[in-house]
Amino acid sequence: MTISTNTNRVADIVAKTLHAHGIRHAFGVPGGEVVTLIDGLEKAGIPFSLARHETSAAIMAAGASTISGKPELLVTTVGPGLANAVNGIADALQERVPLIVISGIVDRSTRARYTHQVIDHAQLLRPIVKTSFEIEPESAASTVARALAIATTQPMGPVHLDLSPTVAALVSPNNAIIRPPTQFGTSASITDPAIRNVSERIRVAERPIILAGLEATRCNAGPALEHLAETIGAPVITTYKAKGLLREDHPLSLGGAGLSPLADKVLLALLEKSDLVLMIGHDPIEMRLGWLDFVADRSKLVDISNAPLDHAMHHAGTRITAEPRAIVQALNGSVAGRNVWAKGEPGVAREELGQIFATKAAWGPHAIIDRLNDTAGSEGLVTVDSGAHRILLSQKWVATKPFSLLQSAGFCTMNAALPLAIGAKVADPSRRVFAVMGDGGLEMGIGELATLRDLNLPVTIVLFQDRSLALIALKQASAGLASTGVTLGETDFAAVARGFGGYGVNVENSDEFSHELEAAGKRGGFSLIACRFDASAYDGAF
Repeated sequence: MTISTNTNRVADIVAKTLHAHGIRHAFGVPGGEVVTLIDGLEKAGIPFSLARHETSAAIMAAGASTISGKPELLVTTVGPGLANAVNGIADALQERVPLIVISGIVDRSTRARYTHQVIDHAQLLRPIVKTSFEIEPESAASTVARALAIATTQPMGPVHLDLSPTVAALVSPNNAIIRPPTQFGTSASITDPAIRNVSERIRVAERPIILAGLEATRCNAGPALEHLAETIGAPVITTYKAKGLLREDHPLSLGGAGLSPLADKVLLALLEKSDLVLMIGHDPIEMRLGWLDFVADRSKLVDISNAPLDHAMHHAGTRITAEPRAIVQALNGSVAGRNVWAKGEPGVAREELGQIFATKAAWGPHAIIDRLNDTAGSEGLVTVDSGAHRILLSQKWVATKPFSLLQSAGFCTMNAALPLAIGAKVADPSRRVFAVMGDGGLEMGIGELATLRDLNLPVTIVLFQDRSLALIALKQASAGLASTGVTLGETDFAAVARGFGGYGVNVENSDEFSHELEAAGKRGGFSLIACRFDASAYDGAF
C-alpha cells in the first residue's frame, strides 16, 4: 500500500467530513497513533487543543458543543488514552452531548499478535456510546457521516470511531466528502389530532403548569414557550440545564428543580394541585429520586418530546412524539387566554422559594452566589461543578438566557466545571466565562490550569473553599452517621494558580470578592478567587 504525504490521506477525508458537518474544535491528549489525524484536523480547519487528561478533554468538547450547537471532537490515543476518557464519555451520554470520539488503534496487521496497550475499544465503550465503528479507507467519509447522524439523533449522545495509524496515512481511494443533508422541520397544524387534544385540555384546565427541559432549550422553544405560558397563565419549572429557557426574572418562572429537597417540597406540592402538566422537552435524567412518580394522577401528564422513551421515571397519560418547539407553536395558534390558578398558588410558591434561598449572612455561599450573579449579568456564562455549591447555585441563580449556566446534571460528575468553561470559552471567546468549583473538584483536575495558561484563556475560577466534600458530609449527617472521609486539608489554591502562570487570591468577605471579580474581568490570563468559609454554612441551605 502507498503511504501519502499529500492532502488526500484518509485522515484528511475524515477531517474534511467532520468540518463539513460543523465540527470546529478538537480536544484531547495525543499519542503516536493519532498524529496523522491531528495533522489532518489542523489542515481542515479544526484546531486541536491539548488537555491534561482525556476525561477533561471530553468535557471540554461538551462545553464547546453546547455553545456551538454542533457536535465536537475528542481525540485519544490507543488503550490507556481511551480508558482515561471513560468518565467524560459517560458524562456525554447522560448529558445528551453529540460527542464524536476518535481513538487511535493498533494496526490490523499486528493486532492479532500484539498485546502491548491493546484492549477491545468497542467492548470497553459499549455501555456508554450509541455505537462504535472502525474507519476503513474505502468508506471513511461515509462512516464518519453515519457516526455524526447517529450522534445527533435524539437522544443525542457520543459515538466512537477507531482509526489505525496506517489507515490514517494511506492515500484515500475515495476523495468524496459526505456533507450533511439539507433538513426541513415539519410544523404541526392546529388541525392535528394531537394539537386538538391538548388544546381542549388547556381550554378546560384551571391549574395548568409547564415542566420544561434540555430538549426544549436545544430546539429554541423558549420564545414560543414564553408566549404559551403567558397566554394560558401557566407557571414554568425547568430542569437545571434548561434554566433561562424562560427568563427567571419573569413572574411565571419558578426556577430550576432537580436536586433540592427544600425546593421540591414547594414545587411537588404545586404539581400535585395542578390539573394539567405540560412536560415540554423534559428529560427526567436530571431529577433526584423524589421525582420518580411526582404526581398521583398520571393522566394529567402530557409528555412532548422527540426522543424515544427510555425511562420509567414517570408514566405520562399522553405522549406526543415531535419536536417540542413545533408543538408549542401550534398550541399558540389554537389556545386563548384564561383565568387560571384562581387562588394564586404559583405566586405564593415563587415567594416561598425566594424566602427559602434568600441570603441571610454577609459572607458564605449565598452571598458569593449573589455577587457572582450580579457580576456575570445577562451576558456572562457560568459553569458549576458537582457538590453542595452546585445545588444551592442552581436554585439561587437567576438565569435570563438559556445555556448561560452549564453543568453535569444527568451524570453529576465532579471536576466538570473547569473543562466545561474551557470548552465554552474556546467556542465563544467573546463571552466572559466563570467556572464555579469546590476544592475537592478542583484538586481532581488541577492540571487543567495549565490548559488555561497554554490556551491563554481569561476564565475566572470562583472556588468555594470549605475544606470539605460538603454534600457527602451533609448526607452522612442526615443518615445519623459519623463524618468520615470527607475532610480536605487546606491547599493554598491562590499560590497554586500563580504557580500555573495565572492570578490567584484568597478572599473572606463580600467586598473583597466583588473587587476581585471586577479586576479579573480586566486581566488577560486566568484568575482564581478562593472564597474561604466554613462548610457549616450549607446546613439547611437546600
